Amino acid sequence: MRRRLAAVLAAAVLSLAVLPPAAAAAAPGPGSAPEWWFDSWRVHQLWAAGADGRGITVAVLDSGVQADIPELRGRVLPGADFIGNGSDGRTDYDSEEFSHGTAMASLIVGARGFAGIEGVAPAAKILPVAVPLAGVVRRGEPPKNATARAIRYAADHGARIISMSLGGPRDEREDPVPCPEPIQDAVLHALDKGALVVAASGNSAGSGNPVEEPGVCLGVVSVGAVNARLEVTEFSSRHRYLTVTAPGSDIATLTREPGSAYVGDGTSHATALASGALALIWSKYPRENARQILNRLLATATDRGPKGRDSAYGIGVINPAAAIAATPAVTAGPNPVLDGAAPLLALARARVPTPPAAVARPDAPLGEYRIGRPPGRLDSRFYLLAGGAAGFAAVALILAAAGLRRGRVR
Repeated sequence: MRRRLAAVLAAAVLSLAVLPPAAAAAAPGPGSAPEWWFDSWRVHQLWAAGADGRGITVAVLDSGVQADIPELRGRVLPGADFIGNGSDGRTDYDSEEFSHGTAMASLIVGARGFAGIEGVAPAAKILPVAVPLAGVVRRGEPPKNATARAIRYAADHGARIISMSLGGPRDEREDPVPCPEPIQDAVLHALDKGALVVAASGNSAGSGNPVEEPGVCLGVVSVGAVNARLEVTEFSSRHRYLTVTAPGSDIATLTREPGSAYVGDGTSHATALASGALALIWSKYPRENARQILNRLLATATDRGPKGRDSAYGIGVINPAAAIAATPAVTAGPNPVLDGAAPLLALARARVPTPPAAVARPDAPLGEYRIGRPPGRLDSRFYLLAGGAAGFAAVALILAAAGLRRGRVR
């Protein structure tokens, strides 16, 4: 479900209860859905200490990213289109106004703008790679193995983090392996290039927790969702291969329409924020390699579930501030994500590289964003957009009404 935030100028106000402006809250974002992780991660302090994503490129494999909205202007590089629309990735082709790819990019690099929403790693760059998700507008035909080709493209074009807020369920009765070979090979290619690959675990806890690729693929950081109390959300898929959890409940994001935003839930959001957190850590330690950066994230994750790794929290809830503050000793030692892929990576390095072959069964549709919880009630809020006016009439002219409509990403 998602709520829409739409600012409307109040022409006249006879009587209303004025909520405090969003700026009064410690965390950025709208007052009804503040970006609470800014406080727990101490994001602004990290920026002041030089950890702001600078020098890090994050590839967003999604519906495309609308690069010309004010909050993303100058932060999105030319990318690629594997949908078949002939763009360079800087157009969002989501058929819904929610604008999934733009929403995810706003969580990573968005400048503070509409509704106070801002990304966690504003100095990073987004490499947009449009892929044929369910629900995107297609004017042409995508290539075979589009997702695998998109991963390879991102790895070959400077992405240090490849963020995939998407997933396609695998049916063991039809699919002989959990991860399709072309996608697994592409992930190995990205790892060999020194990149980290991050993917959503899925929003299917209420419908059987099906295995979803690419999150299940070896070498991928699979991300689940927690709320502001660091509790696993009811929709976040439970998997034995789950790596970590990150904020994924009541998350405010921008859309491709300037002055428009939504508040929603999903492991999609958690994946984007985990990718942004990795960008923060890597910008602080630019000389460390992917294994060392990931070790920092995993070694400092907060273990909220049963002792050790579990199917709900994975290794734990991420905390980039703790990862940055940790001593260099945490960068050594085993790494459950990369160690699991090491044997396949060794085999891949030993054979002559070939482009992904066409398969009899095409890629499963990706990006099935299921309902996390039932829709809530219509909830209208009013925000004071400016202060200092004298008299009731003057105040009325500077009030904005932010209408919140409950809905969910499908």
